[in-house]
Amino acid sequence: MNMEINKMAGALLGSLLGVMALGMFSNVLYAPDPMKKAGYDLPGAAPEGHGGAAAAAASSAEPFPVLLAKADPKKGEALAKPCTACHDFSKGGAAKVGPPLYGVVNRAKGHIAGFAYSDAMKAKGGDWSFDELNKFIANPKADIPGTKMAYAGEKDDAKRADIVAYLNSLADSPAPLPKADAKPADAAKPAEAAKPAEGAAPAAPHK
Repeated sequence: MNMEINKMAGALLGSLLGVMALGMFSNVLYAPDPMKKAGYDLPGAAPEGHGGAAAAAASSAEPFPVLLAKADPKKGEALAKPCTACHDFSKGGAAKVGPPLYGVVNRAKGHIAGFAYSDAMKAKGGDWSFDELNKFIANPKADIPGTKMAYAGEKDDAKRADIVAYLNSLADSPAPLPKADAKPADAAKPAEAAKPAEGAAPAAPHK
């Protein structure tokens, strides 16, 4: 019995040695050269000095008033469909998880009586201008830290313009769109007071 087991083990070991020897022999006959260069160029990151994709995106971005002037409210309505889970868009609609949005453009923030706004929203103040809606829809939690709004935001500028155009249509008298060359209110910087000419008397202050 032991002799039979030894024969089987020897046969198995011999087979393994034979396979190893065959592999070594085939490597001697055929040894392919490794590729010195890839068959095609792989995409690489743009040099930092050239700005990369971020710079290209920034250079192609259009001002929001320009996007709003050519926005499509119908597309905005389709994009805002998921928002109906939390907001009512109809005239006279009641508050749901979020406040109703009919007539929201140029409405005071935290305006709907009885709705439990976050402290951050109540402290923000101001009106929902086109520019304020644009910033909030882009990233609610970054625009008003502490807001209850769970929406992650719409990063696409054109889609955001469509949504704001749709919100503007939800009114008895939609607000006129800003001029295409208008700048956001917070981007405008007060002009420096003109310096009096040398030797001229300074103007008297208003009383």
